[in-house]
Amino acid sequence: MRVLVPIRYPLSPHSKRTLAAAVDVVKERDAALTVLHVNLYQNRERVTRTELKGAAERAVDVDVNTRYVVRNGFLVEETILDEAAAEGADVVVIGSKQAGRWRRMLRRLFDDPDVDAYLREHLDCEVVTVTETEP
Repeated sequence: MRVLVPIRYPLSPHSKRTLAAAVDVVKERDAALTVLHVNLYQNRERVTRTELKGAAERAVDVDVNTRYVVRNGFLVEETILDEAAAEGADVVVIGSKQAGRWRRMLRRLFDDPDVDAYLREHLDCEVVTVTETEP
């Protein structure tokens, strides 16, 4: 089983909560974790896999089987979908802000965007959304 968690760099407090929630899911389900960051082509800043790993490990006790991935893309949402498909992710853990961005993207494509349903239909995976107020 594989859990994918896309996070920002540098990690915001919400990214840290999202990562911690993903680690909890991994432990509960005896899964492996993929931590993903997307370097946007239109931004000049580039994060390396080593920087992502170091920041994640300083922020959260990532004591699970973890793979760190940095991808380049134009749209964060599309890159996440591509990575989820490539990894064969069973669960995608996203922050509520990311879920909102996905809804806006899907709203441009469909009348009634439902991120969970869209991902289940296209990727056959579960989506766990972490709200900003969770510890």
